[in-house]
Amino acid sequence: MSSEDAIPDGQLRWHARRGLQELDLLLQRYLDQRYPRASAAERVSFAALLEQNDPDILDWVLGRRPAPEHLADVIRALSSGR
Repeated sequence: MSSEDAIPDGQLRWHARRGLQELDLLLQRYLDQRYPRASAAERVSFAALLEQNDPDILDWVLGRRPAPEHLADVIRALSSGR
């Protein structure tokens, strides 16, 4: 995904709304605090993360299972914001 293919902010926020309140809080905080200054690569990783299942994301953020390599940087960013 190139910068020209970036997801519009409103759509990104909609995709970040999850079924788990814990993830809602983490993802919204990330969008508010880190996403605006994130690199293009991290933004692509965040968009890819939003395509994953909630239980998997939560396990990765909480360190219950290792995150896939292509999502590791964004998971670290989310984990540091807990």
